[in-house]
Amino acid sequence: MDLTVPEYAYMFGFLQADGHLEQGVGQKGKLSVELNARDIALLLKFQKLTPYYSSVTERTRATNFAEIHTSTTWSLCSLEARTKLNELGLPYGRKSKTIAPPSVEFPPNDYLRGVIDADGSVGFTKQGLPFISLTTQSTAIGAYLCSHAQSVTGAKRTLKRYARDGIYNLIYVGKAAQKLAVFLYYPGCLSLERKQTTAESIATWVPSPRKKPGPERIVWTAEKDKVLLSTSTVDDACAELGHSRNACRARLTKLLDGLVPLPS
Repeated sequence: MDLTVPEYAYMFGFLQADGHLEQGVGQKGKLSVELNARDIALLLKFQKLTPYYSSVTERTRATNFAEIHTSTTWSLCSLEARTKLNELGLPYGRKSKTIAPPSVEFPPNDYLRGVIDADGSVGFTKQGLPFISLTTQSTAIGAYLCSHAQSVTGAKRTLKRYARDGIYNLIYVGKAAQKLAVFLYYPGCLSLERKQTTAESIATWVPSPRKKPGPERIVWTAEKDKVLLSTSTVDDACAELGHSRNACRARLTKLLDGLVPLPS
């Protein structure tokens, strides 16, 4: 677990966010990560990266969200491996608020990609705008993302917990999300395949051209109506009022047809 190696930096960020380090009696214990079965490829890569015996298993059960849910779990029991992870900053037991970026050297983009793959989202809004978001209870992780995202995108975010659940919800949309996606999900990096695919789409996203502003809304007054009715031509009224010919003609038609009251 040399965190200067991109794959290990990513793996450690992912484990901090979505792994569980359990300490048993004596030297017993286990590191485990449970994901949806569709993401088994990532756990198999973790298994290959780890020079200790570990297992990848599947199970199917009913959950609150689906009658049938198949998950995949990677388990590692080695005491030496667990000790190394713990020393780097992966706590035993509950860890949501206490995790923080490691104190050793590591590539920020790989580490943050691991955190976002585990606890974040990468996608497009209903309006077609790209976004990257992260939900976390850790002040240290939230501050680290804010700092690096600002240096990459120029977008500044302020850390503020939601009062209801105490969670930070950081989100980057549009051009900021595109710049962040390019920074995090570079070609050939270790990542969740589905998020990598979405990030590649974000990287090629082109904003829709801005719509031309609509016509200026005119507030017709009795004085303006009098000008329309008293001038000899519509063009003269347009010149005096400063409104378009179509607007003046439409208003004059309404006045003459009795659709709006005549000025007194």
